[in-house]
This record gives sequence, structure tokens and C-alpha cells, in this order.
Amino acid sequence: MAIIEDLRGQVDLSEHGIEAGGTVHHNPTVALLYSHALERGEGTLAEGGSLVVDTGVHTGRSPNDKFVVRDPSTEDRIWWGKVNAELPENAFDGLRDKVTSFLSDQDLYVVDAFAGADPEHRLALRVITYSPWHALFAKTLFIDPTEEKLAEHEPEAVVLHAPAVEADPAEDETRSETFVVLHPGRMEVLIGGTFYAGEIKKSIFTLMNDRLPLEGVLPMHCSANVDDDGRVAVFFGLSGTGKTTLSADPERHLIGDDEHGWSEEGIFNVEGGCYAKVIRLSPDAEPQIYKTTRSWGTVLENVVVDERGVLDLDDDSKTENTRAAYKLEQISNALPAKRAGHPSAVVFLTADAFGILPPIARLSREQAMFYFLSGFTAKLAGTEIGVTEPQPTFSACFGAPFLPQPPSVYAHMLGDKLDQHPHVTVWLVNTGWTGGPFGEGERMPIKATRALLKAALSGELDGTEYRTDELFGFDVPVAVPGVDSSLLDPRSTWADPEVYDRKARELARMFRDNFEQFTDDAGEAVAAAGPRL
Repeated sequence: MAIIEDLRGQVDLSEHGIEAGGTVHHNPTVALLYSHALERGEGTLAEGGSLVVDTGVHTGRSPNDKFVVRDPSTEDRIWWGKVNAELPENAFDGLRDKVTSFLSDQDLYVVDAFAGADPEHRLALRVITYSPWHALFAKTLFIDPTEEKLAEHEPEAVVLHAPAVEADPAEDETRSETFVVLHPGRMEVLIGGTFYAGEIKKSIFTLMNDRLPLEGVLPMHCSANVDDDGRVAVFFGLSGTGKTTLSADPERHLIGDDEHGWSEEGIFNVEGGCYAKVIRLSPDAEPQIYKTTRSWGTVLENVVVDERGVLDLDDDSKTENTRAAYKLEQISNALPAKRAGHPSAVVFLTADAFGILPPIARLSREQAMFYFLSGFTAKLAGTEIGVTEPQPTFSACFGAPFLPQPPSVYAHMLGDKLDQHPHVTVWLVNTGWTGGPFGEGERMPIKATRALLKAALSGELDGTEYRTDELFGFDVPVAVPGVDSSLLDPRSTWADPEVYDRKARELARMFRDNFEQFTDDAGEAVAAAGPRL
């Protein structure tokens, strides 16, 4: 029997331009959202209790369809260009009318929540959608208000979510039928033409990336954890570098897996849930995340499930980017407060498919800013048509698509944080290849990476002997207990050291060429901290 919840009239949507003609479900329960998604045939119940959904054509974000509205109150601080493509105010108004007109004719789900676990820096938000499973996604990824806070909730940011609404590029000044439009001045987001739920999450993160620096808080695309002694570590990294896997350490408490702020009080999670890739997830290597795929309340995107409700996490027929959205509390060692003190370690994760970088290196302040602005990892051969060998990928601050302001703003904030907290050690960790590039060498052993991180985060590497890499300039430990010393010298792992030298210079030149765009804003000291060509 369907669960019915008619809360029409308890929330006034007219302030958002919506004259609700259907039933409005204000802050619906998980049970109701499951029921409605299953009733409409928009989801499948899997063994264990997760809800499996299909996002259709879009199985990932659509960065070329993201726009930022040029507004007099914000335009001077926006990093205009490819990442933040401009949309005129009148085009935004036209798209907004299309979205609100459509939503006015639907049964709606309204989710009120917070972004930011620190009450001093949180954002009160509202997601309005006609899709029950997208409402469940929002309810899962953002922070639930208490009943007391919910009663006085006044949204500062609003997501108007209508994936079935498509734009007319000629009329709406978009590039395609898909649109993700952010209006920083109004703190509004319009989403249409895509059912991929990650657009909701990342749009709010982008708004937070604009707001938090104005409050003196560094927003970070990183995971974070803390040990029993209060030593906090943050892990920056692009997709495939191990950000989620390495932060979900059973010996440490998880603060969050993707988005954080660094305030005067310390680190806080922006979210209330996790959004992890689950393709070929191993119950042995990642038991806690694996367990969430069989749990009530988890939303699984584009995961293959058979007629019996049995999941196949190894099946990539829909996409490599299969995802699980689950509450942080589903991880057994998660930190309930989602907040901790200042970090003692900052880790930059890179999957170097060239096999050049060492498995761990210690960075100076200026080097930290250089590699932060570089945001390096590598695409692998075969991942895209035409990619026949590893290709460098540089994403400023390890999250360029989510930076509304210029990267130098965030890099200088990082430098200021390192100045304020001189005890913080910054590490560059290569989770990519050793003994040669992808196709010749081998993937860095996860056991070695974990041992190196454990030594770094515990302080064990503070007194060890280091060598200075002649080309890249950073410090590399000579020996670490429990780790094969040959791994620490990548050149020695190659069959032909001269080939290594040539490839290392090529990679160093790539870093230098990419950094030219930041030289003026970063300053001479930071620019000089890169590879020594």
C-alpha cells in the first residue's frame, strides 16, 4: 500500500515563483521517497535495501553546460572563462520561468537542509524537485536540521531542480538542452536536461566556494579524517587518486569524503553524506563503503541489478562512474560532529600514470602552493577515444570545475593557513605507477601507500633521512619501515634509467607550461618552487 503524505500548505513556494498545483511533500521521510520512487517505476529495490536508479544519458556532470549569471554584485570576483561561462540575467530569467512553470504543475518534494557542519559558516538551503529519488539524494548528501532548526529554517540558497525541462539553445543562450545555472547574487541554482544527481551536490559546493572565502574560510575539495589523539589529515585529489578509499581508514575517524572548510576553528564537513564511486568495489579492500551498497537509504546510480534485486558492482555496461549516495553515519568510524581541529597533515594525492613521481614527498610552503595550483593527475590510455598514452590532467586546487573565484584566491588562502599553523606538513603522494608508465610499470601497491601515509600522519617521518629530488626539488624519505626502499627512488625501478630521466624532464616541462597561467598571481617564490628545468 502506498504511503501518502499531503503537506500542501505547510510551505509557501510562491516566494520561489512556484504556484503549487499538486501535492507538496515538505521534508518527506525516507520511507515516503522510497515508496514514491518505486511506485513510479523510477527505482528498483535491491537486496539489502538500497534504491537503484538510472540517470539516463548523463552518467556524470556536464561541465560544458554549466553557466554563471553575470550580476553586478558578484561579477568582479568571478573567474570568468571556460570554467565559469557567462549567462546573461535575462536568459537566466527565461530559463527560470520555464522551470518554475513546469514545477507548478507537479507533485513536489521540498528538502530543507544545511551545507556546512560549522554553525558559524553553514548555508541554509532548499532543494525543490518533482523527483522523489533526487529528493532522497539531497536529503542524504546534505546535513539534516534538528526539529528546532527546521521550524525556523529560512533558506538562503535554493536549487530549482527539473531534469525533464530542456533548454532551447537558440532561445536560452545555452550550448545544448542541458543546463546547470548558478546565480551567485541570488544564491539560486537551476538544473534541467540532466538526471545526474551529482549536479545538485556540486552546485551547492560551488556556491559555498564563493561564499566561504568572504568569511575567511578556505573551501577544499578534499576528504578528511582524524585519529584518537586529534591529529587531523586532509586529502586532496582528483577522481581515481584514492581520496575516498584512503580517508576511510578503520584506524581513524572519517570527517567527510569530499568537501570541507578550514576556518579559524579547524576543519568542518560541508556535507552530511558521501557520494562514492562503486565500480568494482571490493568487500575486502573497502569493506565499509561496500557495506553501504546493501543498506537502507543508499541511492545507487547506474549500478546493474538483476530481476532478483542482486547487485553487480563489476558491471560497467552503463558507465564507469557508478555511484552510491549514503549518510556519513553509515561508515562505522565516522565522526558524528563532522568537525575537528586544525590539520597536522595536508596530503595531495596524484595518480601519476607516467611512473615518475615518488610514492611520497614532503613539500615546502611554496611547493605546496605550486602543486596545489597545479592539481595534477593523469588520464590513462584507453579511457577516452584517441588517448593512446598517459595524458596529464591539471585541475587547479584539485577542483577547478567548482571554483567560482580565481584559483590564486584559494592558493593564497592555503598559504596563509600554512603560515598560521607552521606545524602542518604537506605531502605529495603518488598512488599511480612505479617501474615505468601505465602499460609497462605496475600500480603503486596500496599496502605501501597505506604504510607511508600511516608513517607520515603519525609523525614517524619527522626524524627520518630525506634526499632532495634534483629535478622536482621536493624532499623524499630514503627509507621507511615496512616499505620496499626501491619504491622511494622511482628512477631505480625503471629498466632503463636514461629513459626515466627523459620522461621525467617531459613531465617537469608539462608542470612548468601549465603553471605559466598562474605565475603573475602566485608570485616569483611560488613559481620558482616547481620543477628545476
